[in-house]
Amino acid sequence: MPFVVDAHLDLSMNAMEWNRDLRLPIQELNRREEGMNDKPDRAKATVTFDELRKGNIGMVVATQIARFVRPDSPLPGWYSAEQAWAQTQGQLAWYKAMEADGHMKMIKTKADLDQHRALWSQGTDHSNKPIGYLLSLEGADSLVDVSYVEVAYNYGLRAIGPAHYGPGRYANGTDSSGKLNAQGVQLLKEMERLGMILDATHLNDDAFWDAMGQYGGAIWASHNNCRKFVDHNRQFSDEMIRILVDKGAVIGVALDAWMMVPNWVRGTSDPKSSNCSMEIMADNIDHICQLAGNVNHVGVGSDLDGAFGREQCPYDLETIADIQKVFDLLKQRGYSDADLTKIASQNWLDFMRKALPE
Repeated sequence: MPFVVDAHLDLSMNAMEWNRDLRLPIQELNRREEGMNDKPDRAKATVTFDELRKGNIGMVVATQIARFVRPDSPLPGWYSAEQAWAQTQGQLAWYKAMEADGHMKMIKTKADLDQHRALWSQGTDHSNKPIGYLLSLEGADSLVDVSYVEVAYNYGLRAIGPAHYGPGRYANGTDSSGKLNAQGVQLLKEMERLGMILDATHLNDDAFWDAMGQYGGAIWASHNNCRKFVDHNRQFSDEMIRILVDKGAVIGVALDAWMMVPNWVRGTSDPKSSNCSMEIMADNIDHICQLAGNVNHVGVGSDLDGAFGREQCPYDLETIADIQKVFDLLKQRGYSDADLTKIASQNWLDFMRKALPE
């Protein structure tokens, strides 16, 4: 069972907004939500610390997320950047509380990364080992101004995706248009000065190409699938994948059903009848490898429990531990054990070793 790095999990959002105690067994967490209907994924969670350990997922890229919205916006969010900032600081406090309880370990430097990987290489019993996490900000709206980037860097933030859904304070994201604004250009300059990772995920096409032309630092895409399979601006075109490969990026393949099968309707479509299985994850991984001409630019970025649960993920996945199934599927397609090690973790680990400070 290969060691896995999952490049996108909204753990703090689940803890703080969904009020989930991720230290519980998955069965108990879901039992507590039976009968709740405030969110469509109640009682259908797939992620807990135990399930991560069962799946040999010893490291994740963990998010902070808080969107700014105007009062007439259909999207959920906060009415000021200061409120959004405060929300992310609550999320940070949860990560720190989980560190204090022995369940997580922040990865800020190359030394942290090497020590954590060595820990997970010792023996097969991972039941008491902390999950390593590199902190990422999904959507930059909560940064009150560009000076906050260094504040966040100093507490451990290492990656930023400038946009999320719709219009943003620095860049516009999924289902919108337009290049980076003036603040967004300054954001990228400050990130590059600090040596941070630019997450290209959720940038709309205009902003994506603008960022590719402007950013000279490390770039990855934590959770994106291929437009070849689902023709939507949330996914990457072949041309976008090629430029990311040229820039040395790694792309994490996600497990949100609407990103995996075309014409998915939230709340109506069903994974089984839509034939949404782990084979589609393998299809996306394989397509990126074929475009790259190697296995060096793809990994796992599941986005599991990112405001969806078993109702909107592959029908042959019960918990996040089942990510391991994709490696068997890839092996059946001719991928070697060395290839699978790269896809499971080594691509992300190599990328981080280059991008992180000493």
